[in-house]
Order: sequence, then structure tokens, then C-alpha cells
Amino acid sequence: MMTLSSESLNQVAVRINPQNIPRTMAFLKDIWIEVRPNYPFSYYFIDENFDRLYWSEQNLKKIFGIFAFLSVFIGCLGLFGLAAYSAERRTKEIGIRKVLCASTAGLAFLLSKEFTKWVLLANLIAWPAAYWVMSRWLRNFAYRSGFDIGIFFLAGALAWVVAFITVGYQALKASNTDPVTTLKYE
Repeated sequence: MMTLSSESLNQVAVRINPQNIPRTMAFLKDIWIEVRPNYPFSYYFIDENFDRLYWSEQNLKKIFGIFAFLSVFIGCLGLFGLAAYSAERRTKEIGIRKVLCASTAGLAFLLSKEFTKWVLLANLIAWPAAYWVMSRWLRNFAYRSGFDIGIFFLAGALAWVVAFITVGYQALKASNTDPVTTLKYE
């Protein structure tokens, strides 16, 4: 402990063993009363202080997690609707391709190909914005930590997988329909 004068000693930082905290605190209180009887003994634990300090960050993490889930869910619903509309609009084309021996996987790839370019474009727009926001946010911490650029590629791959599964379901459903029912009026 360092102090400039014995009269200004109002706080002490003590590292304690967590084995028997109540007995240690009673011992420290006795010492405090002996050294500074005119000042009340009050204490706090530094880990609790740090928890309070980062409580807002933990709440922000929960809120961002909830909104991220909701936005992905709403995006998947929209993508599902667009894929259903696209498959419905191209029903006759799919029927003709099936008659000409197109495979189910090939038809699924054909329908999901147009959505892949939109997912790629969305990632190319989102990556710089996310990098800028994350850099600004992490700059506010005392102990700065960076983030790996690979996380953007992982997020892009995950977005593509989610889009492919969402669109792929509609594509498989459309490609498994009987071409006779789609072309019987032509």
C-alpha cells in the first residue's frame, strides 16, 4: 500500500483468498476500526464492480442477439415467399425441363442460382458497414481486441447456406411436381 499521509487513508485495496470470505471480512473490519475508527467500514468486490461496468454491454449483446434472430427469421420468410413466387412463375419452364430429362438437383440449382447473386451482393454491402461499426465499437474499450476478417466469410457462408436451404426447399418442391399437371393446358 502506498499513501502520502496517514490522514488521507480512506480506501485500501486488498487481495483476499476466497476460501473463507466472511471470516476474512470480519478480520479486515477489525483492522480498519483499529486504524481508522472515525470512518465507517464499507467494502465491495472488484469483480462485482467489473460486472456492473460491463452490464450494459451484456444487455446490448442480448438485444442484438434477439434482433439478429428476428431479422434473419423475417428475411428467411421473405426469401421463402420470393422463392415460392419464382417457382410458381416458372412452373411451365420447370415442367418443360423435366420432360427434357433435367435432374431435380439441376432444377434446384437453376432456381437457387438467381438468389445466390443477391446474397453475395448483400454480403458485399454489409461487410464494410459491419467492419466500420465493429471497429468503432471496439475502440471504446480499454483493452482493445480485434476481430478476424474470417468471421465475415463465415457469416457470408452461413447466409448463403440459409438462403440455399430456404430456396432449395421451394425448388425441390417445384421440381418434384408432375410435368403432366403443369403442361396439360399447353
